[in-house]
Amino acid sequence: MFVAGYTAYMQRQQVRAAVWPILEFDSSNGPIRFTLANKGVGPAIIKHVILKVDDQPVKNWAEVLEKILGSGYHPGEESDMSGRVFAAGESMSVFTPHDETQKPIPFDKSNPLWAKLDAGRGHVTVEICYCSTLDECWTLRAGGLTAGTTTETRHCPTPSAITFQQ
Repeated sequence: MFVAGYTAYMQRQQVRAAVWPILEFDSSNGPIRFTLANKGVGPAIIKHVILKVDDQPVKNWAEVLEKILGSGYHPGEESDMSGRVFAAGESMSVFTPHDETQKPIPFDKSNPLWAKLDAGRGHVTVEICYCSTLDECWTLRAGGLTAGTTTETRHCPTPSAITFQQ
């Protein structure tokens, strides 16, 4: 009986390792962009996202740019994170701000828009709760100027007033 129980436990651990997702959130400055990638071996099912600027939750990328650049029209290219399934090895730009010509903002220290966004991206943080196909869940806390951390959690929170909408 003990051997059968131990064998079942070991099989579960092997399956668990075979479907383990590992999300990474990052930003870059040439061009300015925010990216999300699954560096794990299994799909990541994103259940809940909170995005903050200076520890204040925002609902969308327009609010992020408003906090960094001030009010006004700030174009950009965005992809939804909430509710997505990220395949193992998948990586995508979740937001790329654009200039007035609708092009990504290239690395250029003399460009005041680039300088503001480069400084501002260090104030953007994210909490992403995601699960594996075995319904094991983790929360990624990343962004700003610090390395991301991932912690295991029993389940992801339900959407609320501070949930990121994109």
